[in-house]
Amino acid sequence: MSLWTDALGAEVRFHQAGPWRTRALEAGSGDNHVVLIGGITGHVEGWARNVVPLAEQGLHVHAIDALGHGFTDKPTDVDYVAPTFARHVVAFLDVLGIEKAHLVGQSLGGWIALHTAKTYPDRVGRLVHVTGAGILLDDDARAQEAKDVGSAVATVTQRALEAPTRENVRRRLEWLMYRPETVTDELVETRYRIYSLPDSQRAMPKLVEQAPGDANRPYMVTEADLAALPHETLVLWSDHNPTTPAEVGKRAAEILPNGSFDMIYDAGHWPMFEQPEAFNKIVGSFLTEDA
Repeated sequence: MSLWTDALGAEVRFHQAGPWRTRALEAGSGDNHVVLIGGITGHVEGWARNVVPLAEQGLHVHAIDALGHGFTDKPTDVDYVAPTFARHVVAFLDVLGIEKAHLVGQSLGGWIALHTAKTYPDRVGRLVHVTGAGILLDDDARAQEAKDVGSAVATVTQRALEAPTRENVRRRLEWLMYRPETVTDELVETRYRIYSLPDSQRAMPKLVEQAPGDANRPYMVTEADLAALPHETLVLWSDHNPTTPAEVGKRAAEILPNGSFDMIYDAGHWPMFEQPEAFNKIVGSFLTEDA
């Protein structure tokens, strides 16, 4: 089964989101919009198993390459921190005339979604934070753990970016998955070609240094930030996530005024790709309930 077989019925579109040309994989119609945002150095192919099934539940779905990712523009004159990513998301909504959209963010995308909701609350409907990054709990041990996770992610990603080969790209992807066999040759080839693009080679080292590093730490979402977010928010984790522990997600869901927590089993960092049926059912139900 091909990624593009899974995505049959969706369209690849490019939009000028402010100064940045942005790639999106789109399916569905109507005003119940949802934007899917992947993790660091991710790309829309990671959502290939979700865009059409979510659209079939009545959602108008846009999986985007975040700024600096995939085939979206990769400027070298910006800082790759949460406010920049959030501005890009809002610029994407603006160019499509979308007043408000649900945000589903995985890993770094979860951080982007929370920061966008904090900074532009009226532009965001419901939130889904998937195996997410960017949560800073008050507990000192958890704070150090978050810093260590960021360092680990930067290290394994940098190895895949430096003179990328299919072998080191595969190792990076297998690190993300619970079952290594989930990583297909097609997924490896897709990511290898993206990493090898000239603009990726220019911009991604800065992206990988800044987004999970000290430059972005001032924009982590604190317990006070979580407590002030009114949006209905689903914190969605997996039982074999190799980065942030599920306890962080559970605590975040408790702090959020309208938060809930759920778990997907037999999955690592990419539950949307590893267990798409469970993911699409849980997320689709949450986003369309009482819609």
